[in-house]
Amino acid sequence: MGAGHAHRLYRHGHSPVHALPPHTKIAAVLAFVVVVVSTPREAMVAFAGYAALLALVAYAARVPPGFLLRRLLIEVPFVAFAVLLPFVAQGERVDVLGLSLSVDGLWGAWNVLAKGTLGVAASVLLAATTELREVLLGLQRLRLPPLLVQIASFMVRYGDVVTDEMRRMRIARESRGFEARGVRHWGVLAKSAGALFIRSYERGERVHLAMVSRGYAGAMPVIDEVTASRAQWCRALALPSAALVVCLLGWTL
Repeated sequence: MGAGHAHRLYRHGHSPVHALPPHTKIAAVLAFVVVVVSTPREAMVAFAGYAALLALVAYAARVPPGFLLRRLLIEVPFVAFAVLLPFVAQGERVDVLGLSLSVDGLWGAWNVLAKGTLGVAASVLLAATTELREVLLGLQRLRLPPLLVQIASFMVRYGDVVTDEMRRMRIARESRGFEARGVRHWGVLAKSAGALFIRSYERGERVHLAMVSRGYAGAMPVIDEVTASRAQWCRALALPSAALVVCLLGWTL
């Protein structure tokens, strides 16, 4: 992937978090999420501790709070689902501001909000400190099936190409006076989607033929061999290790 494929979640920097090898950061985030999910929902202090740990990571990575909070908006659908839980769940009821809410629903909503927000925040920090190309290299280093890594790589490479093709088709429609205003125009949009699919499929066939003619045999060559020292692993795993301590305290207290 070239430099033109930088994603909007990434924030360029030279912090200690940016400098860590990608596979160590991926493993650390995965372990952190597992620890968070394993925490009992009643241990509210533990979730506050997890949030403090992520705040320390964001500070070390020089990621501004506003940048992080804006990216957290992706979890709005889950927030809406959590808000509905106290109203639809069964069991013991409690009155809150004149509303009859389910106790189990309130706990469930808190569980979804706390764990979901922490998981999304950890993922956003990973994306903010790791380029897409490095993420793919990290997944490859962690022995993810090569075929999945290749599919993800081509999605990143040609996502912009397909998007640009769709933009050109939209400009062509508008230059001919077309403007989608209602249901009766859905047929034109459906035909455009079909044409875009055919063009993308044909482009994929041409790319595959070009790769085969250059020696492709089912595996991409490894250009960058990403390695990590023991010290780098220790720095990366400091987050899930501290989270594990908080989790154990949450279970015992």
